[in-house]
Amino acid sequence: MNLIDTTAATAAGAGAAVEAHRPDTTRTPVRRSLAGLDRAGLAEALAAIGVPERERRMRVAQLWHWIYLRGVASFDAMTNVGKGLREKLAGAFTLDRPEVVVEQVSNDGTRKWLLRLPPDIAGDKPHDVEMVYIPESDRGTLCVSSQVGCTLNCSFCHTGTQRLVRNLSAAEIVAQVMVARDRLGDYPGMERAVGPGLPTEGDRLVTNIVFMGMGEPLYAYDSVAKAIEVLADGEGLGIGKRRITVSTSGVVPEIEKLGREVGPMLAISLHAVRDDLRDVLVPINKKYPLRELLDACRNYPAASNAKRITFEYVMLKGVNDSPADAKALVKLLAGIPAKINLIPFNPWPGTKYECSDWETIEQFSDIVFRAGYSSPVRTPRGRDILAACGQLKSETEKLSARERLALRAMAASAE
Repeated sequence: MNLIDTTAATAAGAGAAVEAHRPDTTRTPVRRSLAGLDRAGLAEALAAIGVPERERRMRVAQLWHWIYLRGVASFDAMTNVGKGLREKLAGAFTLDRPEVVVEQVSNDGTRKWLLRLPPDIAGDKPHDVEMVYIPESDRGTLCVSSQVGCTLNCSFCHTGTQRLVRNLSAAEIVAQVMVARDRLGDYPGMERAVGPGLPTEGDRLVTNIVFMGMGEPLYAYDSVAKAIEVLADGEGLGIGKRRITVSTSGVVPEIEKLGREVGPMLAISLHAVRDDLRDVLVPINKKYPLRELLDACRNYPAASNAKRITFEYVMLKGVNDSPADAKALVKLLAGIPAKINLIPFNPWPGTKYECSDWETIEQFSDIVFRAGYSSPVRTPRGRDILAACGQLKSETEKLSARERLALRAMAASAE
């Protein structure tokens, strides 16, 4: 059932198309989904339905191919798997993805999905997370979440105003990517999505993954590390680690571990060049101050001139955008293979901050560039649907009671 919800579209911003699907919050899942599991998880599932150990490696390879390379949503589509095994699999498991509750499409082609995660086996209630797809002519970047909510309370970030509920599992992280590829027709044999801003080059629409959605990825380290291995597997989803970026606000003890054990690209949410200011903007700085954070970056095992660490710096008017701040930033990053991503602040309801003037941003960028650092200014994307950097917060948290009732009423009337 596909609906265009004008109430939510108005709340999200003019020109935003909103597709709402009525969520089923009462159904308790009986069968576990295999979508998102790693090879060990698939082997355990096969063992649970009596597949002999001597067959499991072959069967795991078959499942892996169909689930991740082909993106099938039914066991019946697995044509090289015997009918008897397909029936056993269908009787015990599903290939369900998280439910798309709301889809919003920005004027610039950015897409934001509100996803409803099924209850876990302990009976926990369903939770929602947001995911954003940012298309460009030659690539498509998917911004995934690693937690339900966030615990860091960064003062300029909308997500930080939502309380932390729990970490996502590795399977829930991988399943986000599968949802995006489903919606975009990004598997072999699917009808490829068309629309404003979508990539026109290459054979894939999702080419890059960034862990910059809801949550602090390094507080969900085990799930993130396991998910990256599934995402990067060349026999499945095949998104190489040089196209996967993990962004952290500065969980110092996990940074070296991430580089040594997993090796993705690293991004640091920096945003200030002095401890006193960063304590306010990014409160985790009180625990891991700038000196410790930058030492961890200098020692990041996966960093090199070819794999530079990205330092994200949101431009806040009158707060961190002076020429002195720019010069201090250059000095602070000395000796680190780095690029600096300047982010015009994206406003959200209730914030006390404003975006720096464009002239100020250009002056800041020039100082950094003249010091030898790449300093692109990130073009704001998806602002009209609150999908831009720092704006994510579960849609059900943002919508008023009246708007939520309107969604339900429209869904009921369409039955």
